[in-house]
Amino acid sequence: MSQEETYYTIALTRIMGLNSSVVLQLYELAGSSQTVYEHRKDISEIFPEASPRLRESLKNWDDALRRAAVEMEFIEKNHLKTFLRLDPDYPQRLQECPDGPVILYYKGNADLNQSYILNLVGTRHCTQYGLDLVRNFIRDLRQLCPNVLIVSGLAYGIDYAAHTNALEQGFETVGVLAHGLDQIYPPAHRDVAVEMLKHGGLLTEYMTQTQALPNNFRQRNRIVAGMCDATILVESAFKGGGLITCRVAMEYGRDVFAFPGAVGQTYSEGCNHMIRNNIAGLITSASDFLESMGWKTEKQKTDTIERQLFPDLTPEEAQVVSVLQKTNDLPLNIISVKSNIPIGQLTALLFSMEMKGIVKALAGGAYHLYS
Repeated sequence: MSQEETYYTIALTRIMGLNSSVVLQLYELAGSSQTVYEHRKDISEIFPEASPRLRESLKNWDDALRRAAVEMEFIEKNHLKTFLRLDPDYPQRLQECPDGPVILYYKGNADLNQSYILNLVGTRHCTQYGLDLVRNFIRDLRQLCPNVLIVSGLAYGIDYAAHTNALEQGFETVGVLAHGLDQIYPPAHRDVAVEMLKHGGLLTEYMTQTQALPNNFRQRNRIVAGMCDATILVESAFKGGGLITCRVAMEYGRDVFAFPGAVGQTYSEGCNHMIRNNIAGLITSASDFLESMGWKTEKQKTDTIERQLFPDLTPEEAQVVSVLQKTNDLPLNIISVKSNIPIGQLTALLFSMEMKGIVKALAGGAYHLYS
């Protein structure tokens, strides 16, 4: 979108008396924030149901435009990206959510529309058990399915563990903030946040000078849930922000999983309750998660490529290929033993495969499989 449209969208979010749902409704009805501005004195033409209070609120944009101009300067100076709700670059999964923000502010280099995105959430008061779960899950995920974007909220506990382990394992990771990009909360996580800007990013719906108020964290959770394919709850008490993220994810039709914990432990109660009531799927490892999601592992991708290399193999030819993939350049008699194909039949079969360009005969009677 143009800078002008961004400017008017920021201003629209600053009109006194408009909550986020009304801003979104106006924006989508009009098709642009500039159109809302142009109809500020006759908004009923595009929104016949507009209340008298709404019509009055939209008449004066002076303060909102001044504040938007300040924000635009900050965006330009700090090389931020903005995503408007109707932008093609707006996170597509979040675009499907009925209450996704009208505008997002972003600093980073991760693709927010990549194939696989998940979030790990949980208590700020995590135990060593929870930290071990996060570390082992991300380590194994890196080996099995390395092209995943890991999202969390940069809070203490599980969030912090998710980000730091993702960075350690070479994943990109994005933190969703409950305040503007002019600050980091908690301040203790500044160093990690700076590293995330190089290998992921920071995302928020809030302008600068926005304080990290309690309600902002609840609002933040819907972005964490909405921009991901799946939510994984690691540790949680019977009540907590992680449970809110899970509930929102379910409402959005996303997959929700939880690690089980010891019976009677405070920070396992939330996970165990969700599993017991079939709200979350039980997982104990990265393999469990990938199988449930149907995400392809590196081995499955390799198998797919190999099948594509030789799409028209007969069952006997496939046996020979399987043998040579394990140990290449074998002599005829060894191939016969390993494939359980008689030598007479195998000789004709290998000749046919040589004509197809699958294998070639080597000196001494060995055969080489083209890779």
